[in-house]
Amino acid sequence: MALGRRGRDRHIDYWPGFVDALSTLLLVFIFLLSVFMLTQFFLTQEMSGKDNVMQRLQAQIRQLTELLSLERATGQTTDRELATLRASLEATETERDRLKGQLSTAPVPTSDEGRTRALAREVDLQKDVAARAIAQIELLNQQISALRRQMAALEEALNVAEKRDTESQTKITDLGRRLNVALAQRVQELTRFRSEFFGRLRDILGNRPDVRVVGDRFVFQSEVFFDRGSATPRPEALAELDKLAGAILELEKSIPPDISWALRIDGHTDNRPIATPQFPSNWELSAARAIAVVQYLISKGVSPQHLIAAGFGEYQPIDTSATEDARARNRRIELKLTER
Repeated sequence: MALGRRGRDRHIDYWPGFVDALSTLLLVFIFLLSVFMLTQFFLTQEMSGKDNVMQRLQAQIRQLTELLSLERATGQTTDRELATLRASLEATETERDRLKGQLSTAPVPTSDEGRTRALAREVDLQKDVAARAIAQIELLNQQISALRRQMAALEEALNVAEKRDTESQTKITDLGRRLNVALAQRVQELTRFRSEFFGRLRDILGNRPDVRVVGDRFVFQSEVFFDRGSATPRPEALAELDKLAGAILELEKSIPPDISWALRIDGHTDNRPIATPQFPSNWELSAARAIAVVQYLISKGVSPQHLIAAGFGEYQPIDTSATEDARARNRRIELKLTER
C-alpha cells in the first residue's frame, strides 16, 4: 500500500507546460500579425506618395490645357470683332464715296439773266449741301481712322493670343516629352536590374526544372516551397528561400534609392476547388502562400517596402490543359520586379 501511494504521488501535471506553449504560440502569431500590419502601412504610404506626384503632374497638364482652350476662345472672339470692324469700315468708305459723287455732280449755275435769282438760290442750296457733305465726309474720315486704330489694336491682341497659344502648346508638348523620357529611363533601368537579378537568381538556384523564367517573371512550382493544400513553408524549402533572400538583399544594394521598385510575390493555384476551415477557396490559399513567402523574406532582413504579396487563385493559368502536368505548372509562386 505504501508503494501504491508513492506511485500516485509521482503523477506529473502537464497542463502548465501546455498553457505556456500555447501562450508562446499566441505571442508569435501576434508578432507576425503586427509585422504584416506595419508592412501594409508602409506600402500604403509609398503608394500614396507616388499617386500624389502623378496627380500634381496631371493637374499641371489640365491647367495648361485649360489655358490653351481659353486663348483659342479669345482668338476666335478677336477674329469675329475684327471681321465686324472691317465690314463697318467698308460700309463707311462706301458712304463717303457716294457723298463725294453727289458733290461732284451738283449742277453749276449758268449766266442766263432770267434765271439769275433762282440760280443764286440753287447755288446757295448746293453750297449748303456741299458743306454738309464735306462735314460728313470729315466725320467719316475720323470714324475710319478710329476704326483703323481699333483694328490695329485687335490685330496686336490677336497676335499676342496666338503667341500665348503657341507657347502653351510648346509647354504641353515639352512636359509630355520629358515625362515620357523619364518613364522610359526608369523602365529601362528597372529592366536592366531585373535581368541582372534573374541571372543572379538562376546562378544561385541552379538549373532546376521546377524553376524557370517566363517573360518578365521568375516562376517557382508551389511544390518547391509548400505541400499540397498548405501555406506553411516546408523545412527543406527554407534553404531555397534563404538563397532568394540573399539575392534580394544584393538587389537592394545595387538599385539606386531614387528608383521606386518592388518585388511582387504572386501566389497561384490550379483549378481544383479547395474548401477547408483554413482556406475556404483558392483565393485564400494563393494569398496565404504569397504572404508566407513575404514574411519569411522579411525575417531574413529584406525591406518590407520592397515586397508585395498578391493572390490570384486559379484565374491566371499558364497552361489551360486538363491534365495533371498542366495543373502542376499552374500551381506556382511568381516573382516580378516592378515599379511601384
